[in-house]
Amino acid sequence: MGNEQYILNTINKGLKMGMDSISTISEKVGDNNFKDDLIYQYNQYNDILNRVNTELQNFNDLPSELPPMQKFMGYMDIQMSTINDKSNSHIAEMLIKGTNMGIIEGVKLKNQNPEANQTTQKILDDFIQFQENTIEKLKKYL
Repeated sequence: MGNEQYILNTINKGLKMGMDSISTISEKVGDNNFKDDLIYQYNQYNDILNRVNTELQNFNDLPSELPPMQKFMGYMDIQMSTINDKSNSHIAEMLIKGTNMGIIEGVKLKNQNPEANQTTQKILDDFIQFQENTIEKLKKYL
């Protein structure tokens, strides 16, 4: 697997984790504005995911799925963390922490793979930039 495929598969996993988290957490959000922001975030992640998957097809590679145990653990973390606190502030904090992990992973990929092709770099840049913008939006709910 070349660097492009590794980068794209890593972005793919990060996007799917984010989308799974948003799906699980949005059920706990009562604030309609917050829900709308989460739907927007989910849709933007999905748009980037479609670009990633299109590029992976160019390499005759199938997008990788999250291991079921990883999905389950993420789901359980959210369930346990929101048992006693479903406030906007707490949920925003959880999402900001997860999004920060995505930014860190994206920046590391970018710094460690400067030779990646222009399309992959653009997807990676958009992935990082969107997550940075998402954190700014989530701060209003803290």
